[in-house]
Amino acid sequence: MNLPFRTTAIALSLLSALGVAMAQDKPVELKFAHWLPPTHSLSKTGFEPWAKSVEAASKGSIKVALFPAQQLGKAADHYDMARDGIADMTWVNPGYQAGRFPVFAAGELPFLVGKPGPGSAALDAWYRKYAANEMKDVKFCFAHLHIGTFHSRKPITEPSQVKGMKIRSSNGTNAAFMTLLGATNVQVSAPEARDALEKGVADAISFPWDSIVSFGIDKAVKFHSDMRLYASDFVWVLNRGWYDKLSAGQKKVIDDHCNNEWAAKVGAAWGDFEDGGQAKLEKAAGHTIVKLTPAQLDQWKKAAEPLYTQWVQSADKVGVNGKQALEELRKELANRKAD
Repeated sequence: MNLPFRTTAIALSLLSALGVAMAQDKPVELKFAHWLPPTHSLSKTGFEPWAKSVEAASKGSIKVALFPAQQLGKAADHYDMARDGIADMTWVNPGYQAGRFPVFAAGELPFLVGKPGPGSAALDAWYRKYAANEMKDVKFCFAHLHIGTFHSRKPITEPSQVKGMKIRSSNGTNAAFMTLLGATNVQVSAPEARDALEKGVADAISFPWDSIVSFGIDKAVKFHSDMRLYASDFVWVLNRGWYDKLSAGQKKVIDDHCNNEWAAKVGAAWGDFEDGGQAKLEKAAGHTIVKLTPAQLDQWKKAAEPLYTQWVQSADKVGVNGKQALEELRKELANRKAD
């Protein structure tokens, strides 16, 4: 007769012990570096909510300190900063180091992804089995993306117009596309882009919609092409040494915040906010949204076809069946209605 009571008492005792263990976890600081301004939309929709959630779930034993605006290093160096322990966690655009992460670059292929939220979830789910090898010197947290287009000094509607232009491209795949079309690539990070455009170093930029405003680039470009030209893919990664020193409870908190659910959440929150920038620019004085006809859009898609062949070949070279991997990514995108 006393068995249920005793079983319940034991269970409560175990739960209490677990709570005490969590409460007694040694406090640690997570130095999280990124290269966006602290006022940027991703800071408000991604970094800050994630940090608060980690702190709450760890009962305050993990304190997240955000280091924005390249405080700990240049944008292109953020992957190595996590690897080397300059930061405990970083937000990385792998496309800033073209060719270093050839498998992950699939998500950058033009016109592949149409919706940032489900697209982020699809990319993250697809890439996880490759991350263990391609990003083995860090702990992979999750991947997400945004979608962008051309913003330029003059209207751009057809691929032939790009020839001879100087383009600040969003990533390595986008840069390869511009080279294919006869443009010259200007290699600067997002924080340096406005200066390049204002000084005439670049004629156009591939960028998401709202960041054109938040980075002040709307002062330098007035025409915006209404097409889903490209996606830029990002990863959140951790220093392995920092993670390995955590208690079991703290590791679980981090693992619970490094999953596909968070990839989808951040991808949707930030990606949809970025897309909303189109309406802002449409209403802004002196700005023109350049509409494309279906025939013009078909020209762009046809012009991008060689990039798909190149990606398959680059994946094959690192021991991944490129054709099969691309089919799997397309299937993941289709299943989540992200294409």
